[in-house]
Amino acid sequence: MLAYIEKIKNEEPEIDKNVSILNFQNDMCQFQIFILNLSAQHSTVNLNQSKMKNLNYLVMFLLLSINTSAQNGYTPTDENLKNREWFQDAKFGLFVHWGVYSVMAGGGDQGIAEWIMNQKQIPIEQYEKLPSFFYPTKFDPAEWVSMVKKAGMQYITITSKHHDGFAMYNSKVSNYNIVAQTPYGKDVLKQLKAECDKQGIKLFFYYSQLDWHHPDYFPRGRTGKDYTGRPQSGDWNQYIDYMNAQLTELLTNYGEIGGIWFDGMWDKPDADWRLEETYNLIHDLQPGAMIGSNHHIAPFPGEDFQMFERDLPGENTMGFNKTETISELPLEMCETMNGSWGFNLIDNNYKTSKQLIQTMVKAAGHGANFLLNTGPMPNGKIQPENVDTLMVMGNWLKQYGEALYGTRKGPIRPSEWGATTKKGNTIYVHILELAEEMLEIPALEQKIKSITFFDDGSKVKYKKSEEGVVLQIPSDKKNKIDTILKIEI
Repeated sequence: MLAYIEKIKNEEPEIDKNVSILNFQNDMCQFQIFILNLSAQHSTVNLNQSKMKNLNYLVMFLLLSINTSAQNGYTPTDENLKNREWFQDAKFGLFVHWGVYSVMAGGGDQGIAEWIMNQKQIPIEQYEKLPSFFYPTKFDPAEWVSMVKKAGMQYITITSKHHDGFAMYNSKVSNYNIVAQTPYGKDVLKQLKAECDKQGIKLFFYYSQLDWHHPDYFPRGRTGKDYTGRPQSGDWNQYIDYMNAQLTELLTNYGEIGGIWFDGMWDKPDADWRLEETYNLIHDLQPGAMIGSNHHIAPFPGEDFQMFERDLPGENTMGFNKTETISELPLEMCETMNGSWGFNLIDNNYKTSKQLIQTMVKAAGHGANFLLNTGPMPNGKIQPENVDTLMVMGNWLKQYGEALYGTRKGPIRPSEWGATTKKGNTIYVHILELAEEMLEIPALEQKIKSITFFDDGSKVKYKKSEEGVVLQIPSDKKNKIDTILKIEI
């Protein structure tokens, strides 16, 4: 890569798509990270103005080339493509953050409880005492999966290993796991997978690339610094080998899974994560498994869906999403019910079921799934407040699921008033917030055959305008959560 920069510094580069892409196909992952950081570092590169302009142009060109295709050098199998379609149809899943950190329940602080090792700067020697207190005798996988089905969810994504490095399954690669280190002594992922298979729910495994426990996670990243007590040395490639060995366990010992949900690459964005090797490993072991990564930037080759943390696609209210790129891959937004992913004893700032339903609808309007989180308690039970919310959402979906399941994003981009979804020749207009009794929408490409209210099937009065179509929405027809119209085209 440095040789390539030297070449740019000494000669005028030729912008050729085949050369620009194919010459760097093997290093695509590292090169994308490089160009994402280049704009912030370019002042240290000694280039004259003309050559800098060419460099900027090349960077912009390659970003567009990479991000629009995002899959150069990777051809998904027919099984994988089929699973992508299923994923987009599913629309709603449960995110589960569960680990030994739940014992501390946030430590009396607001915020993300699963980060307590880093937030409180607990040394590894002390943190390793937590597993001896983790005894989830109330864990009932049948109860969990039944709840998921009643909520209208189609899949579960659960933490197999979070940033603290503790494996929630029977790992033979490391004895730092739930079977070897807790009095419970059972593989909760194995139990959950068996119940998911029984009840027809797909299971995805979250896996943290970041590790505050492993000595070979070195050099350290942005988190998990000196407080951990690890030696100031390590072999990074040995850590990647360790990670791939654990992923092999997850992909070979639990039957067919939905996919792998990565997190933590943002801790060391410039590191050589050997993504191509890892992604090839996953797709070789399970060609249909979908790969996604919460790295907050544009997708890399080999990824099968793009995710957005606590924000709708294209938004960045939380400050996580560092790219405006919305790929053509299936999309997913993940969100918390309160302010924490892991169980937090004092965080009662729960979002209302109305808020969550409306966020789910807007996500669908962007073409994205809604992955809603719960942090189980250390005894294995789901918080009652979370269960209540999920049951409300499930009842809503029983009545209105037609306007979400199996749909794709509609022709009108989501806005403050609501969103649209589309299935076949039907466009669903979701009116979430409207003070007036009229709504003007942009003109549609196809001819409108009819417009009706979803709730009672009555006709919606409408007329064409210079900007599009004006819909009449009387107050007595408004739904408190989502006034849905059906447009047949």
